[in-house]
Amino acid sequence: MNFVKWPFGQGTGTQHSGVETIQKLCDRVASATLLEDRRDAVRALKSLSKKYRLEVGSQALEHLIRILQTDSADSEILGYALDTIYNIICSDEEEEQEDMQKQEDDVGAQFTEKFLQDPENITLLLTMLEEFDFHVRWPAVKLLTALLKNQCAQVQGIILVSPMGVSRLMDLLADSREVIRNDGLLLLQQLTKSNAAIQKIVAFENAFERLLDIITEEGSSDGGIVVEDCLLLLLNLLKNNSSNQNFFKEGSYIQRMKPWFEVGDDNAGWSAQKVTNLHYMLQLVRVLVSPVNSPGAAASCQKAMFQCGLLQQLCTILMATGVPADILTETINTVSEVIRGSQVNQDYFASVNAPSNPPRPAIVVLLMSMVNERQPFVLRCAVLYCFQCFLYKNQKGQGEIVATLLPSTIDANSISAGQLLCGGLFSADSLSNWCAAVALAHALQDNLTQKEQLLRVQLATSLGKPPVSLLQQCTNILSQGSKVQTRVGLLMLLCTWINNCPIAVTHFLHNQENVPFLTAQISENLGEDERLVQGLCALLLGICIYYNDNSLENYTKDKLKQLIEKRIGKENFVEKLGFITKHELYSRAGQKPQPIFSTPEHMLFDHEFTKLVKELEGMITKAVHKSSEEEKKEEEVKKTLEQHDSIVTQYKELIREQDAQINELKVQVANMTSQSEQMQSTMTQQLTQIQQHKDQYNILKLKLGKTGDQSSSQVDGAHVNGLQSEELSQLREELEELRRQHAQQQTQLAEQDTLIASLKSEAAPSTQAAEGPSDNAELIKELEALRAQVASQAADINQLQTERQELLRRVETVQSSPASADSGVDTAKVAELEKQLSAQSTDTQKLQEEVKGLKASRASMEGDLASATSTAAILQAEVGKLQQEVQESKKEQDDLLMLLADQDQKILTLKQKLKDLGETIEDEDDLDSKDQSEDDDDEEEEEDDE
Repeated sequence: MNFVKWPFGQGTGTQHSGVETIQKLCDRVASATLLEDRRDAVRALKSLSKKYRLEVGSQALEHLIRILQTDSADSEILGYALDTIYNIICSDEEEEQEDMQKQEDDVGAQFTEKFLQDPENITLLLTMLEEFDFHVRWPAVKLLTALLKNQCAQVQGIILVSPMGVSRLMDLLADSREVIRNDGLLLLQQLTKSNAAIQKIVAFENAFERLLDIITEEGSSDGGIVVEDCLLLLLNLLKNNSSNQNFFKEGSYIQRMKPWFEVGDDNAGWSAQKVTNLHYMLQLVRVLVSPVNSPGAAASCQKAMFQCGLLQQLCTILMATGVPADILTETINTVSEVIRGSQVNQDYFASVNAPSNPPRPAIVVLLMSMVNERQPFVLRCAVLYCFQCFLYKNQKGQGEIVATLLPSTIDANSISAGQLLCGGLFSADSLSNWCAAVALAHALQDNLTQKEQLLRVQLATSLGKPPVSLLQQCTNILSQGSKVQTRVGLLMLLCTWINNCPIAVTHFLHNQENVPFLTAQISENLGEDERLVQGLCALLLGICIYYNDNSLENYTKDKLKQLIEKRIGKENFVEKLGFITKHELYSRAGQKPQPIFSTPEHMLFDHEFTKLVKELEGMITKAVHKSSEEEKKEEEVKKTLEQHDSIVTQYKELIREQDAQINELKVQVANMTSQSEQMQSTMTQQLTQIQQHKDQYNILKLKLGKTGDQSSSQVDGAHVNGLQSEELSQLREELEELRRQHAQQQTQLAEQDTLIASLKSEAAPSTQAAEGPSDNAELIKELEALRAQVASQAADINQLQTERQELLRRVETVQSSPASADSGVDTAKVAELEKQLSAQSTDTQKLQEEVKGLKASRASMEGDLASATSTAAILQAEVGKLQQEVQESKKEQDDLLMLLADQDQKILTLKQKLKDLGETIEDEDDLDSKDQSEDDDDEEEEEDDE
């Protein structure tokens, strides 16, 4: 390999011979006019490019680039040129020494920079990708991949601004030649590294669909290296890219992942490639639900995984036998993040049972592995992470775990999660102690109820001795001077337990040995390894001060601070407290929720505990430095603020109640309005019926008029010259009956006139009080019209009476004339006259029946009018009452707002005093002010609506 030193030193004769040959070939490439000559020269350069990489690159690179530009029509010479440039930029030698490999990489990087000096060279390569010829397309793909490996960011920038650059690369996945398709996968892997813009473009070029299709075609987890390349590309596209993750979920691609994890009963003999593929598949699931993602995106993916059955499939792998250890570990981690913070998924995981006899919950089986020191370290860490994720924001699960420790729920015939945790907490293995302590601390995280419940747990230490509480047993083991890892785990458990729980603080201080032990640990000058324990002891003592309710006379806040000042010193105490955050493993644990440790000895801090320390450190420091007078003033101010807050709360409740009452009144008004509309509809229907009656009456009137005209004409045309005496007497009787009936009809008409006049006088005041006067007025108008129609009918009857009187007069004239048998009386005409009189009597009876029907209709309308008038008056009274109540409520709210303004001014004054004393006051009143202003706006809107 002396040619590497050739530009700077000496070389052999062979080296000089090779250089001369390369020079001649370069001259031939540059000066030859025939395509065949140039093709032969480039072919020769390709054969020398691996052995004389530096020489060919330094002398022929520019000529080769020119070939790509000028001889693009000949695919053969293009293939030779691309292969030569690839050999110059990327070395395929696998057996070189490390130092030589480094030099080769430097040479490749130099030639890459030279090639990229002109961005058009990349554009030229992208154009060549459109060439279907295998000898052009494949070398172009390999060359682009090598350029991306050497100068990724620069090539990504050029491709990003190139028109249709990414689309041309995506077309490689559709190539029917597997070699080009597989190398296209490698090219896209390099292209999508750490570039969110290109990742989005590739995703929207339908990359997910194509990659999942390839994985399915290749056999999913049983496939070869191509499946692995597809999974790596998917990881590049999805990791830390929320846009692509959302696109993946919305495209229903999560559902297509479920078949990947279908494993059979016989899981023996997994190939290394299958293990690798399944490992990447699990990582792909974790990328979608990672805790570093936004909570909303992770929650939606968790929901989709449960709905499509992916979580159930993962739990099946979790409980299956024969699964390789690293796959089992990664599956546990994956299930952990799929259920983390999702109540539905956590509930399902709690219901999963292992296929044992008798069946045991999966949580119990996993905890058995965690506290078993013979299990691999990474597996135990994975189980701890799974347990933490199961309890994360899951108060129901926390209660179920703590319940297994309570005396009333312990089952002697089965092993529970609580028994396993207690067993691990007091075992001889320090790692089991730490894991059990952290797991139990997560069962108490942000759950005051379970902290108080855990105080009831009693442990039987040995025969013949009374049981001791779990809290006391933890402090006993702590004082025995066990390993640092054990003491750190117990101290984290105790700090989490008594934090924000005054009852637990009282129980802890009730043991007379605890405070002297803590002060002795803090005040001693111990080695480097013990500094973390000292810091945790200081944190525990500080929590006892901050959350002390002064219920124990010997250990009040003031006495504990005096004890610190005398035996430890305030400055020394704060310095020891700072040892926690200064520890090198503290920052590592605070980065991610998953416990990842290189060795068991580094397993000291829990992620959630680091957040607790960050929250408490400043509060404890401030509490220790405060004097008793400042604390008294602060307590008084706090009490005053609490009183004012309670008053404000009462006023808020009162306002809410009044708002509820107003809403109820609005509902009542709406109901009454609906009833009023129904009444209006009913009145409309009644008016319609009246109109129908009017129409019927008009029809009867027309019929009656026609009958009268015919009778009159017949009477006028009848010349009675002589009638028999019997017939005349019958005719007189009929006329008398008609007169009597006419008199009765006149009387009835008079009564109707009187009744209509009285209805009109009664309807006038009622229309003034009713809410709908226009409708009642219309009803009165209809009654008047009916009255006019009845009067018209009476006139018709009078006309009929006149005609009958005329007929009677003619009959009497005939009767008074001398009777003579030979007078030529026409018997047929007399009979016809009698028939006409009979028809008139029938018509008169029909008319009387119609009048009776109209009277009944008028009576019904009078009843409806009275009912409508009464309803309108009631509605008007209720509306007036509701308006009065609304005005009273508004007045009461105005008074309350005045009181709230006074209270707010007092609170602001008190908070200003607190700020003057150096206290930090959260602006919660701004939120209250905002709520009050919103309430005022709502009230104004309600008034406008009313």
